[in-house]
Amino acid sequence: MASNPAAELASTIQSASIKRHPDPSHDINPSTAASKKTPGEVEAISPLRSRSNSVASDASTIPSDILRPRPRARSFPPIPDFRFEQSYLASIKNADTNWKVAFITIRDQVVLPLTQGILWNLVMFGWRHWNRGSKFQGRSIGAKVRKWWWGVNNWKVPTEKRASESEHRQVAERVGDFFVDRFGSSLGD
Repeated sequence: MASNPAAELASTIQSASIKRHPDPSHDINPSTAASKKTPGEVEAISPLRSRSNSVASDASTIPSDILRPRPRARSFPPIPDFRFEQSYLASIKNADTNWKVAFITIRDQVVLPLTQGILWNLVMFGWRHWNRGSKFQGRSIGAKVRKWWWGVNNWKVPTEKRASESEHRQVAERVGDFFVDRFGSSLGD
């Protein structure tokens, strides 16, 4: 009997490395010395309390009867599970046919990364095009920011090449010659 490749792929991924019922005694990291330490506060010694216990001990130690451990406050939530298998299984859990599994797999693994890459490249090409056309001359805030950014990165700030009057005349003559050759003169040639 032939089976569906999409169902086989999903079954292989699902059963490859996922522990359905983990055992806390075997699957959790063992505790270390750092996990048993608790922060503490030193309370001031009142004059009524006897220091005879601490006099006999080393002067660099703090007597244990004046330490009051402080409970730890949880400040961060648990780290989310970003493994591929978990997110893939979560996305196909409601798929009831093999075609839906194949569609979800192709969508999540081919189409979405391709679309994200295309959009990112379009943004970068647009940025480069805009940045290439930006001017460095002037007193606007944009020109000052561009000069500063190029200076911070040790890039050579491009200098604007000013055309001389003779170059302008040569360009005008070439443009005039082109139009006369292409369209004729206004005298009816």
